[in-house]
Amino acid sequence: MYKKKAMTSEKASYVRRRGHLDAKDFAKSIGLDDDYLNDPKAKKDVIDKSGDSYSVKSGEKKWQIFLYSERRFRRDYSFMAMNGVGQLLLKCIQCFPGSFRKYSEHKKLYKNNLQQPMIKLCNKLRDKKRLAAFIDKAMFNSGEVNYLAIKHENKFHIFWSRDVIGILSDNLRAENSQARTTKQNPNQKVVFKIDKTYGEIEMRNDSEIHYREVKFWLNKKLVVNLLLGKIKKVYNYSDNVLVYGEAIKRFGRWKE
Repeated sequence: MYKKKAMTSEKASYVRRRGHLDAKDFAKSIGLDDDYLNDPKAKKDVIDKSGDSYSVKSGEKKWQIFLYSERRFRRDYSFMAMNGVGQLLLKCIQCFPGSFRKYSEHKKLYKNNLQQPMIKLCNKLRDKKRLAAFIDKAMFNSGEVNYLAIKHENKFHIFWSRDVIGILSDNLRAENSQARTTKQNPNQKVVFKIDKTYGEIEMRNDSEIHYREVKFWLNKKLVVNLLLGKIKKVYNYSDNVLVYGEAIKRFGRWKE
């Protein structure tokens, strides 16, 4: 059975540098200087002259929306107030022992333990309003970030956060993963699908460095195509910046 390789530290470092350079490129594209305001510890990659904030996504295949440990969920009250979602994410983490060595000795046992909280988490996220709240928190920190700016085919595509949340939550459906072989365990993930897999919530337990962490990722190409297919109104702000949907009314307020 083929097993996906975990991203190396060198690759992860490259991805972070690439993301930072793309954020700087976007900042310049909307008229900011090199010393644009940003918050590296939050979802705000760029803040424009009117004070509006952007999550800037590039990448070729996947976006890592978050990779959080038990401590993060315990300290983030928004997750804990999401009608049981935060508590279930904690239960997923707590299915695994504190020691990576102990987990390595009994992997199948602990993966079996994960099935029930993953099933319950999936059932929670089948509710469209709760899924919308989860996407809002995960991608935009519950309304803190105003726009999603995607670098795609050497242009930046700007979407209003509410448009993104509405389209994703209305169209994606939550399912649990299935075992493809007798060696695999079912119900190890929450999978977001339409016709294909658009993203997943999964446990990351691949090393002592990345252990007992919850990862949420989305497929860039599929999400971009979904947004472009659902939003027909587009405004050419410049040669390399396109603005869509509700964002057209709001973007560029610093010029008013």
